[in-house]
Amino acid sequence: MSKEQLEKLCTILRTRPQPDPPTVEAFRARTEEMGDRMPAPPEAIVEKITVAGCKAEWVSAPGANPNRQALYLHGGGYVIGSPNSHRLLAYNIAKAMDGRCLVLDYRMAPEDPFPAAVDDSVAAWAWMLEQGGNPARMSIMGDSAGGGLTIATQVALKQRGMQLPACSVCISPWTDLEGTGDSIKSKADVDPMVKEEGLHNYSALYRAGADPRDPLASPLYADVSGLPPMLIQTGTAEILMDDSTRFAEKARAQGVDVTLELWDDMPHIWHIFAPMLSEGADAIAKLGAWTRERTA
Repeated sequence: MSKEQLEKLCTILRTRPQPDPPTVEAFRARTEEMGDRMPAPPEAIVEKITVAGCKAEWVSAPGANPNRQALYLHGGGYVIGSPNSHRLLAYNIAKAMDGRCLVLDYRMAPEDPFPAAVDDSVAAWAWMLEQGGNPARMSIMGDSAGGGLTIATQVALKQRGMQLPACSVCISPWTDLEGTGDSIKSKADVDPMVKEEGLHNYSALYRAGADPRDPLASPLYADVSGLPPMLIQTGTAEILMDDSTRFAEKARAQGVDVTLELWDDMPHIWHIFAPMLSEGADAIAKLGAWTRERTA
């Protein structure tokens, strides 16, 4: 690890200007700007389509195996984020796993609160199967809220008797919308990116009055028995760290094959900063190899 890389990134994250006024629209615009500043490379293959009424895009590298597919669910607290903001990350993951990612622009709060995102991701998975996708070669992935949605989607698929993927990958997942993990407080001083107040605000917008312990909103409380192998990558400088450690413990107790990786000193979704942080590229390479092995 380059200490200088990490210090520079944390300084950028801590000192970035906050939208004024702090509206949903302003935060969405800032996220889109980040995507514009870190675009996928010119060689990236991006096919924009419509899936189950939602915008989506296939993202891959030249020569990738078209049969190895991942449904990718972006983060952003169920309120912000898009295929544009996550296009580079999706490209890097697709390249690392030698496949292609379907990045879904699922409906978000406050316009479309819970369970709209779950319904859209389930519909997108069904669409992928209808198009001839082989679940033995497929995975579901996501970061932050998209990581929680990755788990919730599989729980919903199981409840509906639908085919499950071969595996799933959760990057810094948000699994507890009630915010009861000890790391919410204990990591507050070291997390340069996520704040407790913001989590509670986004949770309230997404739930719109729904129980924070509804298992499809907070998969920490879900019955995940029978789910396929799962990789969780989380940094130790995250207030959401306990969302990963507690979920992994519960999932293992229910018989799920969970690989939990805690990356020292890494902030929330450090993978997205791969252009300036070597650990971002390293984590993507590891999850790519893990996924290839389970979708061979």
